[in-house]
Amino acid sequence: MTERAPLSRKLSAIAESATLKVDAKAKALKAEGKPVISYAAGEPDFATPQFIVDAAAEALADPASYRYTPAAGLPALREAIAAKTLRDSGLEVSPSQVLVTNGGKQSVYQAFQTVVNPGDEVLLPAPYWTTYPEAIRLADGTPVEVFAGADQDYKVTVAQLEAARTPRTTALVFVSPSNPTGSVYTAEETKAIGEWALEHGIWVISDEIYQNLTYEGTAAVSIVEAVPEVAGQTILVNGVAKTYAMTGWRVGWMVGPADAIKIAGNLQSHLTSNVNNVAQKAAIAALNGPQTEAGQMREAFDRRRRLIVSELSKINGVVVPNPLGAFYVYPDVQGLLGRTWGGVTPTTSLELADLILEQAEVAVVPGEAFGPSGYLRLSYALGDDALLEGIQRLQRLFAS
Repeated sequence: MTERAPLSRKLSAIAESATLKVDAKAKALKAEGKPVISYAAGEPDFATPQFIVDAAAEALADPASYRYTPAAGLPALREAIAAKTLRDSGLEVSPSQVLVTNGGKQSVYQAFQTVVNPGDEVLLPAPYWTTYPEAIRLADGTPVEVFAGADQDYKVTVAQLEAARTPRTTALVFVSPSNPTGSVYTAEETKAIGEWALEHGIWVISDEIYQNLTYEGTAAVSIVEAVPEVAGQTILVNGVAKTYAMTGWRVGWMVGPADAIKIAGNLQSHLTSNVNNVAQKAAIAALNGPQTEAGQMREAFDRRRRLIVSELSKINGVVVPNPLGAFYVYPDVQGLLGRTWGGVTPTTSLELADLILEQAEVAVVPGEAFGPSGYLRLSYALGDDALLEGIQRLQRLFAS
């Protein structure tokens, strides 16, 4: 008998999402009755605002919601996204330049499929969100990591990008505010990077999913606002998940040049067709409705941000840059490595994260998921009491 043909080599090489893996492990331990506190998932602990849920309920009563609709998205939602893009990113686009996707993750995947050809290199500032390198490889591209440590507030410079650029460089990933670090590029830093990309004809994939979550008066200036001319070679990816506590609704989008959005739409027409119509109508309500509750959630994140930075900074050997956006803190924990804690001597942040889960029953994501070892990502999008209790467990574990 002839042996079965092999599975896809490309898909077999993909790593499971590290953040989802850690979160799933934490949830499994909780189900066993363990008092695990998880900082793993980037998911607001708040309920979706009621007026958004009400819009979805109304959509359920409309038989039109049960039918196929345009693969690129409901016209009313594309109009709302265009309005938001002008309001928050300073870029005027037509609804035809908007493609609604099943969450921001699909827009990231499709963006790379749109601009990357086999053998192309994509500059990937590190620390990076765990999905980016896998999505680049799925487009037959090569991710080229450009690392910036805590001493740079995890923000790369033009000089670093230029040093990594080769004739095969076709795109740059730009994320501000950042997942996993919470860092926000200044307007001047953003402008410099945008002008550099424009000069060299490099596509920019700009992930703006956290643009409405900034603190201390900081603004996340869009790269297309800082350098309007770069809009012709930029794809913005975004969604309602983080700002409106709608992670499970799965509504994201791409905004970009008409020709790029056209071919991405062609891909989506074969891949998924339209996004769930009920969720799309909920997203319309989120974008067009009152922003009061979104503002209240941001205020809560800000309070938690200040708490977690203050408490983590009390641990000797931990360096905590102050995050000005998103809902993550990314401490440098190299000072904890090579030391013995509870009979265990971790030498990597992966080993340290295992130690923390086993001995403190706290779930964190190790730096290896986002780039070099020596760091941990903690999401502070969880309840205030659990947030403090988890950090106090770490303080006890690492008391020197």
